[in-house]
Amino acid sequence: MKQVKIGVAGCGAAAAHHSVACREISDKVKLVVAYDANEKRARRLAKTHGMETCEDYKSLLARNDVDAVIVALPHYLHEEVTVAACEAGKHVLCEKPMAPTLEECDAMIKAAKKNGVKLMIAENHRFLPAHVLIHDYVSRGMIGRVLLARAYEGVSEVSDLSKPEHWKGNPKLAGGGVLMDAGVHRLSVLRWLFGEVDSVYCWLAKQVIKLENKAEDNAMMFLKFENGTIAEVVVSFTVISPPTNRLELYGTEGTVLEDHAWKYPVQIFSTLKEMGDKRHQWYTPEVEHQPFPGYYPLSFRHEDEHFADCIINDKEPEYTPEMAKGSVATVLMGYLSAKTGKMVTSKDLEEVASNKGTRSIFEGLEKISI
Repeated sequence: MKQVKIGVAGCGAAAAHHSVACREISDKVKLVVAYDANEKRARRLAKTHGMETCEDYKSLLARNDVDAVIVALPHYLHEEVTVAACEAGKHVLCEKPMAPTLEECDAMIKAAKKNGVKLMIAENHRFLPAHVLIHDYVSRGMIGRVLLARAYEGVSEVSDLSKPEHWKGNPKLAGGGVLMDAGVHRLSVLRWLFGEVDSVYCWLAKQVIKLENKAEDNAMMFLKFENGTIAEVVVSFTVISPPTNRLELYGTEGTVLEDHAWKYPVQIFSTLKEMGDKRHQWYTPEVEHQPFPGYYPLSFRHEDEHFADCIINDKEPEYTPEMAKGSVATVLMGYLSAKTGKMVTSKDLEEVASNKGTRSIFEGLEKISI
């Protein structure tokens, strides 16, 4: 296969970013057809990017001219559509979070393996060049052993959260509030850098959106990784600013600071001689980047091109579905901590999964806040 033919299921903001990215790598992918429950939205995206439309996702999956599907639907539909796509023999790029529960994540992984198709979760932060650069610095020990990390993401989702009928922030449909939606971004990067999580303590807050069927609009999570690194993750749906992402890493031999809003997004200070004449001073390395909103098409292009390469060259995605499931598991540990008011470990989550299933964690979540 020299060119992957793509069907798009769900035509919201994420699908728009994917569609722009796919057109930039048209030598490797071709956009064929789009589906959305909102027919007007599907027609608009299809017209912009030269696609046909179809009446439902099953019609999309039945097409012989579709090799792979981008699943950009609300969280509660990820497992249903992904499993159906795998069973139809289609490769799948599914938007983050992978799914609200571990059981749904497992069903997606099982379906992909059973049917011999590629499954990748669309975690664009894993493909942002600034984060790739930081991962390289950390893996080479350029700031020594990382002791402390701080990660922040803030966006405004007040408009959709304020609509009782909208799925955003509804625990039954979204798997929680901002921690599930934005937290997986931060956790996918931190887990990439530091590995498995040992324990979690979390606070949730409903500070702006008081609707009974909506969960937290702000959250703060504290983590200890098995390698000894401790971290703070703060995520918000209520910021009055452009979308903001920051990362701070403090090691035994230096510091890394990163901010998506900066023209040159990474700064590093290191005491190591390997830094040469940049030793003992702040250094701003060159890296491909565009401040908001430019980092969206940039990261989506790298992400979607990697997915296409995996299909064309028959290789497994660098960001595996098991990794994506791990980020969901850490979010669920956070929710379990907030519900119990205690520090939670992976064993605590496993106990809930075996006894009640992880969907039980969402019960009463909309009533929990500090």
